[in-house]
Amino acid sequence: RKPTGLDAVLWAKKMEDLGAGEILLTSMDQDGMKNGFDLGVTRAISDALGIPVIASGGVGNLEHLAAGVIEGHASAVLAASIFHFGEYTVPEAKAYMAGRGIVVR
Repeated sequence: RKPTGLDAVLWAKKMEDLGAGEILLTSMDQDGMKNGFDLGVTRAISDALGIPVIASGGVGNLEHLAAGVIEGHASAVLAASIFHFGEYTVPEAKAYMAGRGIVVR
């Protein structure tokens, strides 16, 4: 990795101003770690923008998915490893999220 010196919130806001319809936000520090999303950055960007933010990178369990929406204020969440490696199924994740009061499709 190479540091850019860019502020993530300002960069996301600039992308919104340039016409982005949504932001897919992946924390490279969290990606693959299975410790959950970077909730601070997710919340800061979600709260600063008027477009949907999809949290990505770091999901290790179903609570991490819910935390991305509840604590991170993300409009949606993305996970891969927990499904690819058979730890959880998509129906299990949807049921968990719905059980936490989160609208799922």
